[in-house]
Amino acid sequence: MTLPPAATNALAQLRGHGGPVRALAISSDGQTALSGSFDSTAIRWSLARNAADQVLRFHADAVNTVALLKDGRAATAGADGRIAIWTPGNPQPDGMFEGHTAPVAALALSPDGATLASASWDHTVRLWPLAGGLPRVLEGHTQNVNGIAFAPDGRTLVSVSYDQSARIWPLADSASPTVVAMPVPLNAVAIGGNGEIATGGADGKVYFLSSGGAPAGDVAAGPRPVISIAISPDGALVAAASIGGSVAVIDRRMRRLARTLVGPGLPVWSVAFLPDSRTLLTGGADNIIRRWNAATGDAVDPLVFETAADPLAAYAGDRGADVFRACVACHTLDAEQADRAGPTLANLFGRRIATLPSYIFSEALKRLDIIWTPETVSKLFEIGPASYTPGTKMPEQRIGSEQDRAALVQFLARATKK
Repeated sequence: MTLPPAATNALAQLRGHGGPVRALAISSDGQTALSGSFDSTAIRWSLARNAADQVLRFHADAVNTVALLKDGRAATAGADGRIAIWTPGNPQPDGMFEGHTAPVAALALSPDGATLASASWDHTVRLWPLAGGLPRVLEGHTQNVNGIAFAPDGRTLVSVSYDQSARIWPLADSASPTVVAMPVPLNAVAIGGNGEIATGGADGKVYFLSSGGAPAGDVAAGPRPVISIAISPDGALVAAASIGGSVAVIDRRMRRLARTLVGPGLPVWSVAFLPDSRTLLTGGADNIIRRWNAATGDAVDPLVFETAADPLAAYAGDRGADVFRACVACHTLDAEQADRAGPTLANLFGRRIATLPSYIFSEALKRLDIIWTPETVSKLFEIGPASYTPGTKMPEQRIGSEQDRAALVQFLARATKK
């Protein structure tokens, strides 16, 4: 499929979450969607009615990842490290998997439906038999594991990590994984029907690997980190969601950017194709699930498009404000505004990390001995959140330019002092 490059707008679709939509899954018949949010809930949606069937409340923190099982049940997991299994209609989980010691970032169901895999920021992958029994623990990553995917034949599992590696794990025995060194931290992974691997990098590129791990090309999706990735069921398209607020639709065969879907300028945290391979759902930082025709860029059954005043309009021409624009969807500058995916930055300098009363921080962050100053904020973006603040929910991103880091902290010194 060859599509002309274009940029189009999407309209609002499914509303119900009180926080950014962090995760999406679609049933095999295309009738049901499952979403997870920073608001600590998951929602089961009827796509035929464009309405919520059930709100799932259990987790104590953000729901980072969701999966629909072959028997109709659902799996949810998140920042509290727990995995919950749900039967439709039941108000509480049927069961729970525990063992991870840090947030769970991704779930994947094996092709035969018998095993649920989980990736965690505790640097491990776990394989949970859904019929019962102890999990198999896969160790070796040295940083947060952000994505996992089973090969179509179920013989291998691929995991990707902030440690700049992809690992291909053989599942039939205890053989060591194939370790593929990558040039950047990795945030997400998907595998096509032919076994080809697509993974999203912190540099805004989608990297392709053969089923054995050999490099097979890359495509620049945009200037911001790719944080979610999906391959259409027919294998023609790759959707790569960006923290910058756009979704790149890539012609997989031609290895070229076919189209950029532009939403309201907020991070797009999650993408998922419907079985028709044309309809794409996206979950964003504005709490809304949007539906697109990925081949044309047109909105499907559009509702009212919402826009908000630019919070940085008063800082036009300020280089530091321009750098901060990548952060504005997750952080406010004003203490009177509600917390978003991240805490408010009002009165940031001089504050100890993870002490703002209005926001729920991970235990790992609470143990860090960091006081926010221009120097420590600059260091955060010099070496990246994963290295400087392990345990953070913040997507991995770095500012390579010393001048841009200086402009950012100078801007924050002015804008956060209320």
